[in-house]
Amino acid sequence: MEYQTTDLKKGLKVEVDGKPYNIIKCDFTNPGKGSAFYKVRLKNLEDGSVIERTYKSGVSTGVMQPDLEDMEVEYMYSDPDGFNFMNQSTYETIHVLEEYVGDMKYYLQEGIKLKLMYYKGKPISIEPPTFVELKVTETDPGLKGDTAQGGTKKAIMETGLQVNVPLFIKQDEVLKIDTRTGEYVERVNS
Repeated sequence: MEYQTTDLKKGLKVEVDGKPYNIIKCDFTNPGKGSAFYKVRLKNLEDGSVIERTYKSGVSTGVMQPDLEDMEVEYMYSDPDGFNFMNQSTYETIHVLEEYVGDMKYYLQEGIKLKLMYYKGKPISIEPPTFVELKVTETDPGLKGDTAQGGTKKAIMETGLQVNVPLFIKQDEVLKIDTRTGEYVERVNS
């Protein structure tokens, strides 16, 4: 199915020139003189690159509906080639190459449930939950007088993720991390 310009909106997954993209920005412009148009910013779902395209309003776009499928999986373990997940409905093991997981590997913990996206039958990306809880394995000790109002310091989490945290955070504490931004949210009471 080919999309019309009026179908284009932020968050829509599309296929352009045989590659899957997610629309991250879509602006409609009607200049008064000349034709109205849509300026669209697209993020490649396979490699993360970003492109911009302009489409005249009311004209065929050539933008197609992609052959995408989301699958509910559970992370099991990593190996030298990539990461292994278990399909939640068939219990089969799915191997995903490291290049398709990218920086999302820093949010993977054994047993975590997430979405695996397939494009034309091939796994291309993972989507972890919005928040994950990770343990601090390394950070500078807090100094006397540190307050919640103070600055931040670097902390290395159990998965290797580096996060800026408040000065009062100590080693071995469990923190809630936002996977969309990679930022500290709060301490988790254990």
